[in-house]
This record gives sequence, structure tokens and C-alpha cells, in this order.
Amino acid sequence: MDLPLAETAGFGKIGDKGLGLVARPPDRCDNDHCDNDRYDNGRTVRGAHMIIIRNSFQAPRTISPVQPLYKPVELRSALIVDDHPLFCDALAMTLSGLVGIQSIESVGTLDAALTRLEEDGPRPDVVVLDLNLPDVHGLDGVVRLRQAAPQIPIVVVSSLDELRVIRALLKAGINGFVPKHAARDEFRAAFAAIARGEIHAPQMALEPGSPSLSDEAVARLGLLTRQQAKILQFVCAGLMNKQIAYELSIAETTVKAHVTAIMRKLGVQTRMQAVLFAQEARFTALAPED
Repeated sequence: MDLPLAETAGFGKIGDKGLGLVARPPDRCDNDHCDNDRYDNGRTVRGAHMIIIRNSFQAPRTISPVQPLYKPVELRSALIVDDHPLFCDALAMTLSGLVGIQSIESVGTLDAALTRLEEDGPRPDVVVLDLNLPDVHGLDGVVRLRQAAPQIPIVVVSSLDELRVIRALLKAGINGFVPKHAARDEFRAAFAAIARGEIHAPQMALEPGSPSLSDEAVARLGLLTRQQAKILQFVCAGLMNKQIAYELSIAETTVKAHVTAIMRKLGVQTRMQAVLFAQEARFTALAPED
């Protein structure tokens, strides 16, 4: 029997033509920092060997031998980043009973996740991330998490399953996407793909299409430090430097220096331009077109 979080088949909203797909290029990339560029910019899906999941209730069928895009990993521990306790409990049960992950932690904010990743000791083998968190808006959360943990697979489990959103997430460096309404077999297939070093996402999201976000926006947001990303969020909320300094318990001159650095990294001249730039990476701007 499916858990509460798994009520319908994975990728069900894509329709009969939307098959689940795991794809990667035939040549291997061992450089942790080149994975995303190799995957996105080379149109590798067209010539890639593929594993096709016909639906959520069939095991993946191998078409031909392949080389993984990422390095294979043994999934023994996981960090769940989600602010809904009931969903966290259900997801933990799925990962433990279905995927076989032994050690599972959960936190409710991106900041708590980043703090956990900075701690001494072993890091989780995989991070499972929700996009709707109290302290982060849109794509910048994924960018910051990838920046903090470049070698750890990131699987997004979210109700935001628009194709443009998923494409933006792939561009930002996630390893897999599973909709929250997916069935248990879809979760099993996704994490099996991650363990093999593969990308797991709907086929339609992996196919070449119109960009969901500009490559420049993703790249420039990735240049921000953790503190600068926090300050940018406050700037977007309309706070002045003095107010930001109070919130972060730092000097106002330090805030000014950070704001200057933020504008330089984003390639803008004013605070308003920085706000508009940041809004480009928010999923509220990716609503379905009329």
C-alpha cells in the first residue's frame, strides 16, 4: 500500500506521451564541477544512451550499456529539507523501507540544511529538497545548496512540476526530480538512478526546449556567498542597509560592502536591478503561460 505522499503515478501530469527518462552522455565526466555544463550545454540527451521508465509501475529497462553522468554512490544516509513534519515522516518511511537508506535526518529550512552540511563529521549521501521553504524563494535555494555541497546528489521532491521549473532545476545542478504525488515505484526508480550516478527526471524536461531561466542568471547567482544570498533576500524584501545590519547583527558598513559585491557579481548597477535580477530566478515567474 502506498504511503500518503504517493497517491498517483509519477509524471502522471505529463500524459501518455511523457515517459520517465534517465539520460546521460556516453563519455564520462569525473570533474565534480563540470557535470551541469556537460549535461545542459551539449544537448547530450539527443545522443545519449537512455533508460526508459514506461510508467511508474514498471522497472527501468536498459536499452544499451552506458556511462554515468555522475559518480555512483552508495545511499546509506539522507538529509530531508522540508518544513512539513508529516510529509517528512512519510518520506523518511519511504526512503528507509523502499530505498533502504539507513540514516535519515530532517530539517525545516535551507539555513538549517546549510548549517548541517558545514558541521564536522560525515555528510549525508543524498539531500532531498522541497522548493517551498520558509527562508528561500525559488531557484536560489538550489543554487546555494549546490554551492555548499558540490559533490552530494540533490533530489528535489516538490509539487512544482511545471516543465520550465524542472528544466531550471536541472540547469542549477540537481540530480533528480520526483513530484510529490509520485507513487512508491517512482521513488524507488529515482533513487536507484541516483545510486548508479544517473540523472532522473521526466523525459520532456530533459529534451531540448526553450530555456526556463537564463544561463547567466543561474551562473551569477551561484557566485554569491551564503551571507550575500541572505542579504539579497532582505534587499528583495525592501529592507534598508541599517535594517539588514540589525537582522544579521553586523555593521552597516559591512552590509554596504556586501551589497556592492552583490551588484558587481550580478552585473547590475542599482539595488532595483538586483531585485529584478533575483526575481528572474523565482518560480512565481514561471507560472504557466496563458
